[in-house]
Amino acid sequence: MTGKEILHNYFENLASNRDKWKKRNRFYHKILEKHFSFIIPEGAKVIELGCGTGDLLNSVKPAIGVGVDFSEKILEIARQKHPNIQFVHADITDFSTDTKFDYVIISDLLSSLWDIQAVLHNLRNFVTPRTKVVISAYNYMWEPTLKFSEFIGIKAKQPLQSWLSIKDIENLLELEDFEIIKVERKLLFPKYIPIINFIFNVFLANLPGINRLNLVNFISAMPRTQAEKNYSVSIVVPARNEKGNIENAIKKTPVFGSHQEFIFIEGHSQDNTYEEMLRVQKAYPDKDIKVIKQSGKGKGNAVREAFDVATSDILMILDADLTTPPEDMHKFYYALSHNHGEFINGCRLVYPMDKEAMRFLNYLGNIFFGWFFSYLLGQRLKDTLCGTKVLLKKDYELIKANRKYFGDFDPFGDFDLLFGAAKLNLKISEVIVRYRDREYGSTQISRFRHGWLLIRMSLFAARKIKFIA
Repeated sequence: MTGKEILHNYFENLASNRDKWKKRNRFYHKILEKHFSFIIPEGAKVIELGCGTGDLLNSVKPAIGVGVDFSEKILEIARQKHPNIQFVHADITDFSTDTKFDYVIISDLLSSLWDIQAVLHNLRNFVTPRTKVVISAYNYMWEPTLKFSEFIGIKAKQPLQSWLSIKDIENLLELEDFEIIKVERKLLFPKYIPIINFIFNVFLANLPGINRLNLVNFISAMPRTQAEKNYSVSIVVPARNEKGNIENAIKKTPVFGSHQEFIFIEGHSQDNTYEEMLRVQKAYPDKDIKVIKQSGKGKGNAVREAFDVATSDILMILDADLTTPPEDMHKFYYALSHNHGEFINGCRLVYPMDKEAMRFLNYLGNIFFGWFFSYLLGQRLKDTLCGTKVLLKKDYELIKANRKYFGDFDPFGDFDLLFGAAKLNLKISEVIVRYRDREYGSTQISRFRHGWLLIRMSLFAARKIKFIA
């Protein structure tokens, strides 16, 4: 009997008792459902490979859900439980469909596969360059504990399994031209005891170092592709008391993309910034320039209102102080259009800065927030506070639709976009730029008042993203 036949017979025989074992370990399965539902937004097109009885797939509330499994007996149960989902009896090594999916779920499956690379290779049949593959896999350090649990009868016995480290999984993904977006580690104590759960699974399990002992690794990946697309671009320039910088925003921004739209949004200035915007609009009739006034206060409000009227494929923020050079905006376009990232963030902390560009305490604050956000979001970020951020409008619309999860808490707008991008599992990349002195006006950032506000927002995000009860 071949290895595949052994696995098939095992799952066919397990079918009638599958839900019994899941009920016995329901806390573990609820954690899986909760975390996959956090990663995958409602209404997506989702396929699960090795779907079992379909509970996990159903929990993410897909608009189109397809479950694939090679056990017909298990699928009979799945169809009865979840008639809203399509279940397909097939070998996932060579399964094919004309449908392209937003998300692929591979949960607790890799270790049971006869040929992992063949399955990852086959994903190309139903993914797009923007599809997210979300994998959950046991931490290999738990092998003795899980084997003992099988021995004493609190976990279903498994056929001989492969125990993979994160590096093993990353290597297999890279061989098939997928790249890891982020890795998250969850569940230090896999049984629910109220106080123990809070201490171990909400608090300790999310601390650096300790989290490497967690039971489950969640790995998000996407296809690696560098195919260039020609996008139209909306460049949003929020400005308050920036009269002397408005014209240079037009003059110094190079031409890129199929079309450029500049949106100047003025925020209750006292130096005739709005009038200067109107003058520049008339002075450059060959440019597509829109001028609006924001209805509220703060950069966050200005950016949101400008994004709402933007008509292009790509949305860019160019701060009107021009300390991030407009000449570098084409680098952000290149990174996004070549699929080097889905959310492109500026980084000012690599090149030497102009003497007056950033005060020392501001620099230390940027270093701290870069480290803290890298930990929070599971993706490397060096400069979270750079105002230049670039993303596709369709991704912004998803962030906007899911904003209720965080609420309207960010007057600056930077964290709102970063948190929203991380919640959607967008790949975040940074473009290195030189940070210049201001040529006009003075900074509108208060180091201590705004610094305290940033800390409070960071702690709020930690509770909503990392330390989830």
